[in-house]
Amino acid sequence: MISLSELANQIGAELRGDELYAVSGLNTPDQATAAQVAFVARAEFLPQLAGTKAGAVILTQAGAEASGFQGNCLLVDDPYLAYAKASRLFDHHFHRRGAGVHASAVVADGVVLGSDVQIGANAVVESGAVIESGVVIGPGCFIGADTKIGADTLLHANVTIYHQVELGKACVIHSGTVLGSDGFGFAPSPAGWVKIHQLGRVIVGDRVEIGANTAIDRGALGDTVIADGVIIDNLVHIAHNVAVGNNTAIAGCCGFAGSTKIGANCTFAGQVGVTGHIEITDNAHFMGKAMVTNSVTEPGVYASGIPLAPVKKWRKNAVRFGQLDELARLLSRLAKKLGE
Repeated sequence: MISLSELANQIGAELRGDELYAVSGLNTPDQATAAQVAFVARAEFLPQLAGTKAGAVILTQAGAEASGFQGNCLLVDDPYLAYAKASRLFDHHFHRRGAGVHASAVVADGVVLGSDVQIGANAVVESGAVIESGVVIGPGCFIGADTKIGADTLLHANVTIYHQVELGKACVIHSGTVLGSDGFGFAPSPAGWVKIHQLGRVIVGDRVEIGANTAIDRGALGDTVIADGVIIDNLVHIAHNVAVGNNTAIAGCCGFAGSTKIGANCTFAGQVGVTGHIEITDNAHFMGKAMVTNSVTEPGVYASGIPLAPVKKWRKNAVRFGQLDELARLLSRLAKKLGE
């Protein structure tokens, strides 16, 4: 439980109501109980406050006036941001810290463990690893030789960290993710494919969150680099020697081919594909299913792909797409004739 006065202090809100009123969680206005806090970030949801049972509501001053809500209010400029800050206070798993090494974990000689480190059941930590203070390594994780994990980083169950990977401070890595697997490098020969051994590392900055079942390959020569503040969703693949700039956000099922350089503060919606050996400037934003085949040098919003349509219309459009070259040649011939 937390009092509204303490919650207001933690999220930077102005409290209008009972300072001593205690709450234990968050919920939507239509489902919240008297022990929970709700939030309204958009005006169209203000009518929900008429019937809410929430013990307190996070909203703007204008929202409070427009709705006429008379209950406990936490007034902020950005309710969605305030909700994000509040969510950390109610994440009981996040706050759970039981320092110690489980009896079934295997920690090699020469591993450096900081204070308040937690290593779960059946985890394996190989020699030369450095685990800084406050790190939580969930059950079944594998930490390769000479890896470094920064302070207060959380690895959920069954994360695999290959050798010589470096993770920064306060990162969160979700289950099934693999950092440092080999990049897809092979040289053709008359006898078949010859493997190019991947000699680089993966370097991850501070405050990075990586979703479940994502794979980030180590560099072939040089490193794959994920900068500070990057957020990566589930089922993303980042190939060898890719560099991702500060605070870039990548949604699920995106794929990045090798040696692509991505700037800071970019966003990639779901299923964006990015070819290799190109550069993307800062503040470039890509809508879902975009196919990025060339360098992007100007900030802005980009899209590609064919929108959903009824199948009969889609089939006609698909036929016409195949006719574009013929139509372009026809227009060129007509233009020449008109020019004569």
